[in-house]
Amino acid sequence: MATTSQVKTVCGYCGTGCGLVLEVENNKIVKIRGDKEAPVNKGQTCVKGAFAYEYVHAPERLTSPMIRKAGELVKVSWDEALNFIANRLSSIKKDFGAESISMFACARTTNESNYITQKFMRAAIGNNNIDGCNRT
Repeated sequence: MATTSQVKTVCGYCGTGCGLVLEVENNKIVKIRGDKEAPVNKGQTCVKGAFAYEYVHAPERLTSPMIRKAGELVKVSWDEALNFIANRLSSIKKDFGAESISMFACARTTNESNYITQKFMRAAIGNNNIDGCNRT
């Protein structure tokens, strides 16, 4: 017998913060509706917030960091992945200069995440080469 529950959450699709109610059956999202008690959206939701949830359970979704080794993607620990990124960015910055690195921010994340993204580019990398899709 299927166990159904309702879970209140905040939409992760963009940075607006709409309240959603997930209908969950056997630990799988089967339906989403806007939360009428949420002050941001008062029960309304966009088409993405209401219907773009299949990716959560997609079998091809990445579940761990991966690094290409000898031409093949290999699962690695978070420590190895973060060290790889830090070493590679440092190497590029040393060889080609800070202006050779840029970052694309995301409209699907929070203001706080976008703030730390621009702070990282300016303080750690040393340039203002940052853009995002949320300016359109």
